[in-house]
Amino acid sequence: MELKSTRHVKYLCNYHFVWIPKYRRDVLRGDISEYTKQVLKSIAEELGCEIIALEVMPDHVHLFVNCPPRYSPSYLANYFKGKSARLILKRYPDLKTRGKLWTRSYFVATAGNVSSEIIKKYIESQWENEEE
Repeated sequence: MELKSTRHVKYLCNYHFVWIPKYRRDVLRGDISEYTKQVLKSIAEELGCEIIALEVMPDHVHLFVNCPPRYSPSYLANYFKGKSARLILKRYPDLKTRGKLWTRSYFVATAGNVSSEIIKKYIESQWENEEE
């Protein structure tokens, strides 16, 4: 990971987020999974964040991002989840049969330069673990 900068700040703010659909339903498959990735990428771009790793599993999402320090982790989690839910439910209204798309909870961890590579490999290996 390389050091990022704005006019006044040098930073390396890496966050690993994990969140799940309401009732841990296996709804993030096929086209929904691909669309979810597109939506999350566009949100990251809008915020000026760089996606380091992204996996949309059938029953959870892993998002590992480098974001400017002006955003708190709680703001980022709520923004990614809120905006993605609105866009996904607009395109796939059948997902709204039980109310909201995401649960209110999420996991977040910060990662320094050394452990970032380990988290990235872990996220990328999720499909290998799913097939076993």
